[in-house]
Amino acid sequence: MMKYIHLYALFLVLAFCTSCAQNQTVPHQDHINYQIKDTVAAYGPNRMVRNVKQGRNGTILIAASFAGVFRYDGKSFTNLSSKIGSRRYWDVLEDRRGNLWFATTDSGVYRYNGKTFQHFTNREGLANNSVIDIYEDRAGNIWFGTGGGASRYDGRSFRNFTTKEGLPNNRIHTILEDKTGKLWFGTSGEACFYDGKTFTVFRNKDGKAFNNVWGITEDRQGNIWFGATIIEDKKGDTLIVTAGLWLYNGRTFTKINKRGTAAIIEDKKGNLWTTGPANPNGVGLWTLSRYDQKPRLDKTPAVTGIMSINKMLCGILEANDGSIWFGSMNGVYRYDGKTITDFRRKEDQR
Repeated sequence: MMKYIHLYALFLVLAFCTSCAQNQTVPHQDHINYQIKDTVAAYGPNRMVRNVKQGRNGTILIAASFAGVFRYDGKSFTNLSSKIGSRRYWDVLEDRRGNLWFATTDSGVYRYNGKTFQHFTNREGLANNSVIDIYEDRAGNIWFGTGGGASRYDGRSFRNFTTKEGLPNNRIHTILEDKTGKLWFGTSGEACFYDGKTFTVFRNKDGKAFNNVWGITEDRQGNIWFGATIIEDKKGDTLIVTAGLWLYNGRTFTKINKRGTAAIIEDKKGNLWTTGPANPNGVGLWTLSRYDQKPRLDKTPAVTGIMSINKMLCGILEANDGSIWFGSMNGVYRYDGKTITDFRRKEDQR
């Protein structure tokens, strides 16, 4: 078990501020300079890459804090956010209609249709201007995990979900819709799922909740995988917690390891990939790991460390060609099964 004062220090914690949602739904267009051309380079960003997502036609979308949102077409990186300028970009999504959404933790979200931007903040009804996660559900609604609750946008207006509606915590890290239609929310506090009516905190057999969930995914068999901490005890301002990677099969929870998890995905072959600290105390090396899921539900699935670095590793993507992309504190990497490619300039790799 590990001891933390005030806050669990596995991840860099954002300073969130709460804002009151208003009813205005027409997005504004400030901070946008259409005279600026998108910058194109042969190399990728050298700042923290929080998330990597798949775009259309095999493109790769990269959200790099203060550097921009980039699209990689296999040859060059285009900064799609040049007209907006420097923001603390955290996530990116291309929805089914082809719109690009940029999440920032200081300026709300931007929607880009390839020609013009629209800016959504708490003025338009967003729960909070600090946005960490963007997710599109099967109905086509766009969900935003913010520092002040979850916001659902149906193309016309926002509906917000906070502790008033039953969320256990308003700081939302990640959102997932499972095969049954339930929505799972990882928060700074307790994780929960939403069945369309009620929020339910999920707990282990001892009745303890799973806290501080950043990475969550559903595998092809319907099992939910997530990284979390469990508060074992509290003495004043000191929390005694245990971290781990967990599997939930709808009935029971299995602890796969004792390390924290920043991000998690399942690849086309059924293997699970995670980023997280190599040590249970959350300090030192961070590792990109692959868990062999053959056979399923093995108590100790075979794990292979693909890359370790003495800096934080973040979001993961399996691209259409099967390569694994992942973000870090100093840029974005690609693993093709044999070689890891660092897309920064040569001088930045030293």
